[in-house]
Amino acid sequence: MIYDPSIDALLQKTFEGERVSNEEALRLYGLPLETLGGLADRRRELAKAEAYDGRGNEIVTYSVDRNINYTNVCNVYCKFCAFMRTEKDDDSYVITHTEIDRKIEETLALGGTQILMQGGHHPKLSKQWYLDLLAHIHDRFPAINIHGFSPSEFVHFSKVFDESLEDIIRDFHTAGLGSIPGGGGEILVDGVRKKISPLKAMSDDWLDVMAIAHRQGLATTATMMFGHVETVEERIEHLDRVRCQQDETGGFTAFIAWTFQAENTRLKAPTVGAHEYLRMQALSRIYLDNIENIQSSWVTQGREIGQVALRHGANDLGSIMIEENVVSQAGTTYCMGVADMQQLIRDLGYEPRQRDNWYHLLNQ
Repeated sequence: MIYDPSIDALLQKTFEGERVSNEEALRLYGLPLETLGGLADRRRELAKAEAYDGRGNEIVTYSVDRNINYTNVCNVYCKFCAFMRTEKDDDSYVITHTEIDRKIEETLALGGTQILMQGGHHPKLSKQWYLDLLAHIHDRFPAINIHGFSPSEFVHFSKVFDESLEDIIRDFHTAGLGSIPGGGGEILVDGVRKKISPLKAMSDDWLDVMAIAHRQGLATTATMMFGHVETVEERIEHLDRVRCQQDETGGFTAFIAWTFQAENTRLKAPTVGAHEYLRMQALSRIYLDNIENIQSSWVTQGREIGQVALRHGANDLGSIMIEENVVSQAGTTYCMGVADMQQLIRDLGYEPRQRDNWYHLLNQ
């Protein structure tokens, strides 16, 4: 092997926290995982150095929330999804206010502060149905943040309601929506999206929703689902689009990446394992120099890899997931309670702290 002295300059640049280009990111991706993970851990230290009164590198955060899927009826037929049903399927549903009240009451009893509310692209639910649901939750449970509706859902709403995204997001916010999750991001490259979800919102659509939300004062998260038909270069292009959006509007509170879960789906693609997951999360931490929080995806990887991810750039272990329906339909089911999550964090020498959606510490 011929030694390339330029790699030393790239390693130093990365260690010092400088922004890396797409070409440099591709070179970093090819490093041994131990080296890449170490650089990501360093970038985590830089990102969190001033957080929590200078204790950001002593703390790993987690949240207590519940995934509530308000309907499984969907008309976009994503090839990677095992959750969707048509209106004619016997097990299709639309949630009632009584059902959602019960779920939120259980969440509050477990110390939860938030619901993650997403659903299929139902072709018949009206705008008023959504506004009534948001207002009901907000009025009955004012302490619960509604982290709801992915960008692709908003694009769907705009078509069904025949209204602008600006108006819909504003009206949802007024009715009680607190923040927007980054679901439906997959890979923000249209060539990939046309292969795995051709009827779903394209890349610019997804980013437009996020830009509008940020300008209206709503925080959002960014995500990536990888390990299917995309290339490494396309993963980096996805990161580039997220980073550029953050430079422009600054509303992403966190980035979460996870791997494609294949069981019961129609997408025929080779899946990737823990090694590839850790490599991609580490690169995400390095590349996304303007997003402070990187969340480990123990829900898809299991608690052990979720813990290892905390040494590969992640500073947050995500939620205990009181309820999760989408990933579990694709054959992956991991469970963890608060005590287990806290112990995983302590075992690495960090202090576990519960947070809210905006990464403010709770129960101080």
